[in-house]
Amino acid sequence: MLAFFTREGEQFLPTRVAISSWSPTQVSGPAICGLLARELETRSPGQEFVPARFTVDMFSPVADEPTSLRSAVVREGKRICVIDAELVQHDEVRSRATVVYLRTGEVPAGDLWQPGRDLPVPDIPDTSESGAHPLFKIGDGAWTREFAAGQNAERKAIWQNMLPVVAGDPVTPFQRAAMAGDAASFMTNWGSAGIGYINSDVTLALARLPIGPGIGVLAQDQVGAAGISVGTVALYDRTGPLGTAVVTAVSNVWRQVDMSRF
Repeated sequence: MLAFFTREGEQFLPTRVAISSWSPTQVSGPAICGLLARELETRSPGQEFVPARFTVDMFSPVADEPTSLRSAVVREGKRICVIDAELVQHDEVRSRATVVYLRTGEVPAGDLWQPGRDLPVPDIPDTSESGAHPLFKIGDGAWTREFAAGQNAERKAIWQNMLPVVAGDPVTPFQRAAMAGDAASFMTNWGSAGIGYINSDVTLALARLPIGPGIGVLAQDQVGAAGISVGTVALYDRTGPLGTAVVTAVSNVWRQVDMSRF
């Protein structure tokens, strides 16, 4: 079965599907997010808690080399639990993550304003096979599996079924959401000339975890100035919205990725 990493003792080895489109020697954002989410889950306070905020800082390239992880509980309270994790190569922290777990409870009384829930879902049933080629929706067009269809300045959405993080381990709902959230940069920074921004972080804000294998990511906003971009997306599944993801990204024009060649 395909997975982003294999495990040897306390180290994780990237597989070919973990390699980034930016460089053949670096690990991709979804793989990094998934591995850190997996580590944070090992310290989960329990099923009554939701990983309501998950933030990953990707400040140094993660190489196609053996990788180790470390984590610690920052605070474990009755309603809030905070956990930190670090991804380490050659005794250097390459990426780090924080999760804030919130305990579920009774919904407060009263009505609240909410935006419209126009979240596109493909008519094609989700396959049980992890890692099936994603579907894309460009503007008002139909869902397609062709990357070249998205080489334009229209609004974009992706629907995907994420690979397992580590070979032999089932992929959990939190890991699915963590990996899917990295597509925020993909969906908000993919334009008529490809992708020229690389995200330095991703923050997920989740009201709940996904149900089922398919997760949608829909572009909501993009602001760019002087080579800095901020992108916001909606995350959802077939039953409705999950939350949002926000990425900040920096210009990477010397490695601009032409998605039409994939």
